[in-house]
Amino acid sequence: MAATHHQSSAALAARQRLADRLRELRLDAGLSGRDVAARTGWQPSKVSRLETGKTPPADADIRAWCAACEMDGLAPDLIAASRAAASMYMEWRRLQRAGLKSLQNSYVPAYARTKEFRVYSSTVVPGMLQTPDYALAMLRSVAAFHGGVGDVEAAVQARMERSEMVRNSGRRLVLVLEESVLRHVLGGAEVMAAQLGALLSAMSAPAVSLGIIPAGTLRQDLWTLETFTLLDAERVSVELLTAAVTVTAPSEIAQYRRAFAAMAEHAVYGAPARELVAGAIQSLSQLP
Repeated sequence: MAATHHQSSAALAARQRLADRLRELRLDAGLSGRDVAARTGWQPSKVSRLETGKTPPADADIRAWCAACEMDGLAPDLIAASRAAASMYMEWRRLQRAGLKSLQNSYVPAYARTKEFRVYSSTVVPGMLQTPDYALAMLRSVAAFHGGVGDVEAAVQARMERSEMVRNSGRRLVLVLEESVLRHVLGGAEVMAAQLGALLSAMSAPAVSLGIIPAGTLRQDLWTLETFTLLDAERVSVELLTAAVTVTAPSEIAQYRRAFAAMAEHAVYGAPARELVAGAIQSLSQLP
C-alpha cells in the first residue's frame, strides 16, 4: 500500500517539488549554498537540508530564502505550496492543538462534498456509525494517549452532528469492518452492546452497505490494513497511530480503491454479518 506508517508518496513528492524550487531559485540567482547561508545567517547544513527536502521549511525560512535570492515576490506562492504539502500529513498532536471539537468540525467541508463514503476499518467502529457513548469512550482514549485538549464532550457532540449530516442526506455508506472491531470493547459491556445494536440497525438502512470480514479468513491478496476512508474519487483519508494522511494523487487513490474492493470480497453481508454482530453481543455477557 502507498500509505503506511510513513508519509504518502504524494506528500513526499510535494515536499520534494518545493525543495527543488528553492534550489532553482538559488541557481537562478547565481548563488552557492554558502552564499545563501551567509545572507540568511544559517549554517550551510541547513541550506542543504532545505533544498534536498530533508527538512521542511518554515514560512520564515521561505521568506528568508527568497530575500537572499532577491525574489521576495515569490515567497507567498512558495509558502502556500509548503502548507499544502504539510496538510497531506498532519500529526494528531498538531491537529488537536485547537481541541478535539475543532478537529471534528474540520472534516465537515470534505464530508459535505462527498456523495459516497467507502470505509475500511481494522480498528474501531467508523465515526459515522458510532453511538454517543462509544464515541465518548474512544475520544477519551485518543485524548489521553495524545495529550489533547480536554473538550471531549463537545467533540462528541460535533461528531454526532457530522454523522447525522452524512446519514440523513442521501449519501451512500459502504463499510467493511474486520470482525476484531466487533470484539474490541470500548466503554464497557453496556456501551459496547448498544454500539453493536446500532450496527444491526444500520444494516437495514437503504443507503448503508455493511460487510464484516470474519476472523480467520484466508487471504492471499492483502493483509489487514490501516483504517482508511475513500471520499468519492477525490481523496483518501488514512488514520495512522501518529498522524492523519490525506491522499490525493490519482495513482494512490486507485490503489486504495483496489484494496477496498479486495477487502469487500472477503466480507460477508446480510444474515451472516448479523450473526457475527449477534455473536459479539453474546460474548459481552462473559466479560468479568
